[in-house]
Amino acid sequence: MTREMKEHVESQYHKVKEEIISRHEQLFPSSITLDGFLWAFSMLRSRAFSHLRGQLVMLPLVDLINHSASITREDNAEEINGPAGLFSWDLLFCLKSTMPVKEGEQVVIQYGLKKSNADLAFYYGFVEPNTNRDSYTLTFNISELDPFHREKLDIAAANDLGETAYFDIFMDRPLPPAILPYLRLVALQEADAFLLEPVYRKSIWKTLELPVSHVNEELVCKMVIDACESALSGYRTTVEQDEKLIQEGNLGYKLEIAVTVRVGEKRVLQQIEGIVKEKEAQLDKLEYYHERRLKELGLVGEEDETYCQPKKDSIPTL
Repeated sequence: MTREMKEHVESQYHKVKEEIISRHEQLFPSSITLDGFLWAFSMLRSRAFSHLRGQLVMLPLVDLINHSASITREDNAEEINGPAGLFSWDLLFCLKSTMPVKEGEQVVIQYGLKKSNADLAFYYGFVEPNTNRDSYTLTFNISELDPFHREKLDIAAANDLGETAYFDIFMDRPLPPAILPYLRLVALQEADAFLLEPVYRKSIWKTLELPVSHVNEELVCKMVIDACESALSGYRTTVEQDEKLIQEGNLGYKLEIAVTVRVGEKRVLQQIEGIVKEKEAQLDKLEYYHERRLKELGLVGEEDETYCQPKKDSIPTL
């Protein structure tokens, strides 16, 4: 994560330097270096408040407020009308505690309930011992070589996803709601490609929320399992080895944070792989698109017998 983020910031620096700084040098009397740009970026990401007026706001002193895992709400900042001088009123920043604070106690807030330990480590320099902060970002993409690349790309874009999609998976939490529809879309092959036709466009995402076909669901499982196994193979240590390193307590502060994030990622990958392998073993018991459609048309009875024509009480009405 750190390497990818640094590469992203460096690319943004070169873009800003080319499109803005170099064209308006008179506005920048002091040289803006990459190190300075990285510092400014880190200050914004770690200290700015982002939920006021829909923009980033830097507030000296307020940004010294520490985080506490005991705080389970994020509504700790708001704008209020208040005195801005002797005879004037204006919008003021208000920081509030979501729990009682005694005199002399430290005021703390929640930095973000949706942030993973990797986020906390990267932006703030600490982690929590809670395993529900453990996460891993799985990445999937629609191949340019896919014969239905354009159609799939259009459907993904219509659902706020792109050619490459990133899904943050957290320990002991449900999968992101968009991951299975996206993977089923990616895995659609010729036998199920009729679903990509324009007549199905309005309803295809809802269709993809449920299993499409045995072949499609099998490919989805394989994609996830392969991704997990590939990621796990990139680590040089096991979960048990990392847990032992942490328990021994001989790691420095930064190294302990890194190992904590690393072992959390492995746990998440192992959990996902186990869940998907269990699902893979149950594929024959799932109900797929054609079966659901036949039932909707009244061509399948309660005992799964099929009819040549719909039962009278099952004929869809217009």
